[in-house]
Amino acid sequence: MSRPIIAILRGLTPNEAKPVGHALLQAGIDRIEVPLNSPDPLESTRILASEFGDRALVGAGTVLTPEQVEAVAGVGGKLIVSPNCDVSVIQRAVTLGLQSWPGVFTPTEAFTALQAGATGLKLFPGSMAGTAGLAAIRAILPPGTQVYAVGGAGPENFGQWIKASADGFGIGSALYKPGMPVAEISDRARQIVAAYDGAVG
Repeated sequence: MSRPIIAILRGLTPNEAKPVGHALLQAGIDRIEVPLNSPDPLESTRILASEFGDRALVGAGTVLTPEQVEAVAGVGGKLIVSPNCDVSVIQRAVTLGLQSWPGVFTPTEAFTALQAGATGLKLFPGSMAGTAGLAAIRAILPPGTQVYAVGGAGPENFGQWIKASADGFGIGSALYKPGMPVAEISDRARQIVAAYDGAVG
């Protein structure tokens, strides 16, 4: 069972990629993002994509330029996540057949992203928009628009976000921090999955 949860592995090193990826998949998380401001992110993405690409959606986050999109595609990444709404980044991802999840905060950014071909929207930072912000934006979005809440959304409040119409989540430090033992990552991943499953009933 695939869940709409993207693991944000900011700070991941290539040596950790395989064991961390395995722990996430075992726990039930099969969407993995390596932010480009991590150590050697393209190598980590390459390892994850080659090892788990048949079972997981693997890619990069903090993608800011079309050139970075091409670099991620070049190592097998299929997922492009950005903190901002940049039309050139979205369009390059779409052209290369990758999923594009740009960060948006306003209706203007949301519609700009969708018109550029974004797969879905990353409401960021979720803690600033809040569930009320998402509910207000949802009222004017095209039906079927996928919105993932990132930053301020987690196992402690999945239910509130889902009630406000969140389709999924990006989870960072609640799941992974640099240097964290794989056993702890595994435990956290299982707890997050259990909390999500409980919230959706």
